[in-house]
Amino acid sequence: MTHLKNGGMARPLPKRLSSLRGNESKREQGRGNGQDIATLKEPPSPVALAQRRQRRQRCDVLGIGFDLVSYEDVLAALGAWRCDGDRHYLTLTPPHSVLMCRKDAELDRATSAAGMVLPDGVGIILAARLLGYPHRGRVTGPELMLKLCDWGRQEGLRHFFYGGSPGVAEQLAEKLTERFPGLAVAGTATPPFRALARDEDERMIEQINGSDADIVWVGLGSPKQEKWMAQHVGRIDAAALIGVGAAFDFHSGRVKWAPAWVRKAGIEWAYRLIKEPRRMWRRNVNSVIFLSKVLHQCLRGSHRRATAVASTR
Repeated sequence: MTHLKNGGMARPLPKRLSSLRGNESKREQGRGNGQDIATLKEPPSPVALAQRRQRRQRCDVLGIGFDLVSYEDVLAALGAWRCDGDRHYLTLTPPHSVLMCRKDAELDRATSAAGMVLPDGVGIILAARLLGYPHRGRVTGPELMLKLCDWGRQEGLRHFFYGGSPGVAEQLAEKLTERFPGLAVAGTATPPFRALARDEDERMIEQINGSDADIVWVGLGSPKQEKWMAQHVGRIDAAALIGVGAAFDFHSGRVKWAPAWVRKAGIEWAYRLIKEPRRMWRRNVNSVIFLSKVLHQCLRGSHRRATAVASTR
């Protein structure tokens, strides 16, 4: 299933992402959809590769190493992965998920193995401040989806939407295509809530790979989406798998997103608690537990121990 509209103006790319286009000289008509697909003239130089893969430090919050970066940094990393033929996945991790990692070893491994672990939640930023880490603010799934759909139009990025309730992925693709004319939607798929059989999973992988998607947006909810991405990274050809959960419901119109002023003020948690008290009350209790544990980490001084990971930018 492909949605594509021509016309419309995309916002200028961030400098760090647009600079990647300097490595691209050939254009070929791409994948049957009329979009220009950039190809590398030649492999990146050893110096460029070394710069992209230099060691960087993740910031330890209760044993989870966070990448406290900006939206522009994420977009630049995705552009580099695409140019280099790398395959990664991103988690957008709030306090609730950090606490789940302490009880779920598979989720902990999946989160730690991500190409980027992003601070989704005001609680993570508050923890960073308490622990003395420099940060660039929150990076949330719904906002990242909008920015990447917008900026990615200039690069011809193709998006696949995997997850949500029946019909949600299709509605999401339609809404985003209306909002961002020229957006290339490679396809949509809604898996059943049960675990897929091996042959079903293989067919799903073939469907996604056959779409030539650059980005697969995964809306299975946590912890299922993190585990799914860890199991499928490398088997799926897209440069990035991005677990965004509630973004499917917000941008499809199924659930009302908090007003912009609420999100900017960092009180979206209160808005969602009022709208979905049965679902959200436990997460808000967990936020108090999370901050108490962060204070304990701060007093121990263990936040000075950072986790070294290979840079994927």
